[in-house]
Amino acid sequence: MKIFNRKACSPFLTIIYMCNIVCITNRNICPDNFLDRIENIAKQNPAAIVLREKDMNEKDYIQLCEKVMKICEKHNVKCILHSFYDAAVSLNCTSIHLPIPVLQKLDNEKKSRFSEIGTSCHSIEDAVFAEKTGCSYIIAGHIFETDCKKGVAPRGLDFLRKVCESVSIPVYAIGGINHANFPQILQAGAKGGCVMSGLMRCGDIKKYMSDFKNDNICR
Repeated sequence: MKIFNRKACSPFLTIIYMCNIVCITNRNICPDNFLDRIENIAKQNPAAIVLREKDMNEKDYIQLCEKVMKICEKHNVKCILHSFYDAAVSLNCTSIHLPIPVLQKLDNEKKSRFSEIGTSCHSIEDAVFAEKTGCSYIIAGHIFETDCKKGVAPRGLDFLRKVCESVSIPVYAIGGINHANFPQILQAGAKGGCVMSGLMRCGDIKKYMSDFKNDNICR
């Protein structure tokens, strides 16, 4: 993993920054103005904001990206684009998160346009493939029960531990992550955790992030 450059959409996370919490966006569950919420999240200095709005068409996504990237740049917070390869290229963003089916189709020339590529993994095989194909980090889940996956059993900490042991690139856990269980994912070998619903829905973003800091889980 490269050193995290807070001033551009380039390499991802390092523990030297204030917190290992990555915000995953979902404007559809946001109870207030989405861009205002992004700004308030950015003010709390998360490790990164991943703009994951999978229901949008590419044109609308690009328009939203432009606004979110400006907010992130203003607060010196990393912005990672999601799924839309061409959108990232057009916006000169060199960090992208791609689903494995998209990643499988990406040739080396296209990969070379990015300084960082991440993907989401739901098995040990996914994780090993991600590392072999050149990913610089992976997100593994879901680890704990979460409303986003109602009725689907979580994969648990043992799964996370096995994923972390199977690869040498950083692993970030997702699914039901909160300040109470965050130490457990670190103990399992994860470098940090991703939060969507908590940051998209909470009433007090500053307090939400402070709860993680107060538990001494940010390095």
